[in-house]
Amino acid sequence: MKCGGDVSDGTPAALKGKTLGAQSSTTHSSYLEDVYKDSTIKLYGTQDEANLDLKNGRLDAVLADSVVMLDWFKGDGKGCEHIGDDITDVKYFGEGVGIAVRKEDGDLKAMFNKAIAEILADGTYEKINKKCFPFSIY
Repeated sequence: MKCGGDVSDGTPAALKGKTLGAQSSTTHSSYLEDVYKDSTIKLYGTQDEANLDLKNGRLDAVLADSVVMLDWFKGDGKGCEHIGDDITDVKYFGEGVGIAVRKEDGDLKAMFNKAIAEILADGTYEKINKKCFPFSIY
């Protein structure tokens, strides 16, 4: 995510020499520290602190969860924008989204899996997702 400035995409090459922020002790901070070696990385106690520095020009970009940032873009983050492609590196971000159920709730897990498969297959997921988000959450 960026606010103004000359950042046009989110690749490590495009952000070389830029100051990037993330909330500390998150998958996002680990990813930035490991992948963006040619950028200055600043870590924050909260995402709100990182967002404030982004909005006030003390950061060139932040790395954060798109769902988390969505409301901020609509409020305090007006004028800021999402840049780059979704980062899907399994090493840092796992294999997609998940729903937690207790181990003994195998039937419930099966029902979730069946329902998700059905809404993906019949287009319901895409319809709901487009209504609520400017990106896919699946």
